[in-house]
Amino acid sequence: MNWAAEEFKTLNLDDARLNARTVLLAERLSNKPTESIPGACHGWAETQAAYRLLSNAKTSWQALLEPHWANSIERMRHHPVVLNIQDTTELNFNGRQTAGLGPLSYEAQRGLYLHPTYVITPAREPLGVLDAWIWAREPKNTDGVRDGVKESTRWIEGYERVAERANALPQTRQVYVADREADILALLIKARDLGHAADYLIRCQHNRALPDGGKLWARLEQAQALGDITFSLPAGRGRKARTVTQRLRAESIELKSPAGNLHVTFLLAEEIDPPAGVKPVVWRLLSNRAVENLEQAVELIDWYRARWEIEQFFLILKEGCRIEALQLGEVERIENALALYLVVSWRINRLMRLGRNLPDLPADLLFEADEWRAAYILNKKRPPKEMPSLNAVVRLIAQLGGFLGRKGDGEPGAKTLWLGLRDIAVCVEGMRFARELL
Repeated sequence: MNWAAEEFKTLNLDDARLNARTVLLAERLSNKPTESIPGACHGWAETQAAYRLLSNAKTSWQALLEPHWANSIERMRHHPVVLNIQDTTELNFNGRQTAGLGPLSYEAQRGLYLHPTYVITPAREPLGVLDAWIWAREPKNTDGVRDGVKESTRWIEGYERVAERANALPQTRQVYVADREADILALLIKARDLGHAADYLIRCQHNRALPDGGKLWARLEQAQALGDITFSLPAGRGRKARTVTQRLRAESIELKSPAGNLHVTFLLAEEIDPPAGVKPVVWRLLSNRAVENLEQAVELIDWYRARWEIEQFFLILKEGCRIEALQLGEVERIENALALYLVVSWRINRLMRLGRNLPDLPADLLFEADEWRAAYILNKKRPPKEMPSLNAVVRLIAQLGGFLGRKGDGEPGAKTLWLGLRDIAVCVEGMRFARELL
């Protein structure tokens, strides 16, 4: 059974043909993620079937994702702690003749917003995509006010759903991780009212007033240091990769609230001795978790650093799967295609992470025999008689996408992997057709 058949095995669109088309389309899009839908499909008939699937009244993005949600929950059961990372990204479809799009950051732009929950382990193994919100903004009215549901609601509802999973999976600690946009007093109140069924770790945006006077940020700067942490900060958003050393301070604090004071832990991670001319890395984090020593503080910092994984996921979705290049006439069709690409993006990132973190896994746990053999053949190597490791196959696939594999190059990234998968797919098709001719 290939990966798509396994991941969508419980799909129920009330039509066996639609179920089969979904599995096939997910496999095609995964094999050639950078291609358009016609480019990924095999011929016009298959392309027509894909478009019919995306426009069928029985198809919805929620129904398409339900099997993946169920599998993600099963994967979560095997881990004592999972991180539920939430964030929002814009999907820019400006210039498309697509009905139902809304304004983006600029009122003249047209597109959609996506707000998923991306679940990983503390070791950054991707477990799945859960609880996605997809919506088009209402345009501003003549008074400059935007109608529609208040967008901050998605953060609060997101925590509620994580808390529901925490109650359903009592052996797995659920941690809600989000950046500054989630620093909402109503969210902290909701977490308290739900008994902190799920932990939260949120980057602080507001310098709130304290009940006994003073401000939150100034209070923490006076707290006693717990110790230092050193880690490698990856490149991104115009910055170069570098080593960062932060000094950690934490304090248990009461915050003012209309619903009674809130008891929270405030953690300050402040870079010491940054390079000249470089903005220091400073994180102010709110959590319900107690922090009494350096070990507990470092754990929260490691969890927050893992939040970068959702940025990596969005990169794969936009650049690897080229979701913003979709040419579909209705928002509902885009949403259905997006559901499949969310699963494809998760799989690509999972291959990369497992290849790094669990290199000795047998390759056949994630690849079919033809796929891992094709990785050797295309690199002009004889396929081994014994099952190769996952890391060996991932590196070979990445080499097809431009990974050089030199000493000191480290492990391959997602881009070289999604490019290499395209060549693997073509080779596998040729191998299987050749067998049919014999």
